[in-house]
Amino acid sequence: MIYLDNAATTPLFPEVKQVMIAHIHSNEYGNPSSVHALGRKSRNAVEDAREQIALSIHANASEIIFTGSGTESINSAIMGAAFANQQHGKHLITSTIEHHAVLHTCQYLESLGWDVTYIPVSGDGVVDVQRIRSAVRKDTILISIMYANNEMGAIQPIQEIASICKQNKILFHCDMVQAYGQCDINVQELMVDMMSTSAHKIHGPKGIGFLYLRRGLPWHPYIHGGKQERGRRAGTENVAAILGFAKASEVTSNQLQEKQQTLFTLKQAFLDIIQNEIPVGTWIINGQGQSLPSILNISFLGIDAETLMISLDLTGIACSHGSACTSGSLEPSHVLKAMNLSDERIKGALRFSFSVMNTIEEVKTAALEISKQVMNLQRKVKL
Repeated sequence: MIYLDNAATTPLFPEVKQVMIAHIHSNEYGNPSSVHALGRKSRNAVEDAREQIALSIHANASEIIFTGSGTESINSAIMGAAFANQQHGKHLITSTIEHHAVLHTCQYLESLGWDVTYIPVSGDGVVDVQRIRSAVRKDTILISIMYANNEMGAIQPIQEIASICKQNKILFHCDMVQAYGQCDINVQELMVDMMSTSAHKIHGPKGIGFLYLRRGLPWHPYIHGGKQERGRRAGTENVAAILGFAKASEVTSNQLQEKQQTLFTLKQAFLDIIQNEIPVGTWIINGQGQSLPSILNISFLGIDAETLMISLDLTGIACSHGSACTSGSLEPSHVLKAMNLSDERIKGALRFSFSVMNTIEEVKTAALEISKQVMNLQRKVKL
């Protein structure tokens, strides 16, 4: 299998697997909330991991809350901020291309009486900053905009949006699930109040994420129960997953520049073959502005991308039609629709996403096979 669906999830780094297996096989099985020696050992391991995670984004360890996923982190950020600040207003701002973890949370809050403004994007999938500025009201309490889109990689003008928030004393949440581990993230320079991410996007385990919550922020816990995570997220900590997340964060942080260059090289090698093998005018890149080096979204005109994707799967090439969270849905991509692309471009769009665990040989082999199958399908359509 040539795996080109890394935006959906990534395979574990060998170092991550070793750390997790070592912990599972050890006798350090204590509950981190227990006060005896075994509990203290687990607690110390969790706190060391928290320090590593905080270091990776230039935050304080006390500002990191471990969650069960990126989705939980996003829900916690938005709902926690909304409920804690509703006395100041019930108006939120987000964009039309956000992940469904953001959009569905906002829709839920709308059902409870909040008002949400959804900001449109350009044809390249970039949110309009001026529209955000114009949408701000006296009762606006939160803006949530992603750093980079998960379907076509478009990077958003986060610092400009953060400036608007600071000028108007509005909280700013950023979904960095795709960007974390690919971009150099400094929460102090970016001026975000909350950020969400997930381990399985950076070669860590599934089922663990974190929420960065700036110290002193008015916010209500989303999950209630025990006093774990300083009373901000109840539930016994998944120690093995937390250790795996910290190791993935460490490896990624130490190799960030090298990783960026590798991803760019892989993406360009793939694109060079597509350009050479498939006639100009029969395919188009979606989101041609500044984007992540790991994601390439291409519309192959005149064909059904679902058919192509299934055919590629049978030949051992894994890619996707869009977000993994909506796979199986008959609805077209809400992101591509928000970009006002034609029905033909949306129907023919596939996402290819790369990781440092891909090789140049894999990428070139996949690109040649994809080109061959695209040409065959386009030929059949003409007949």
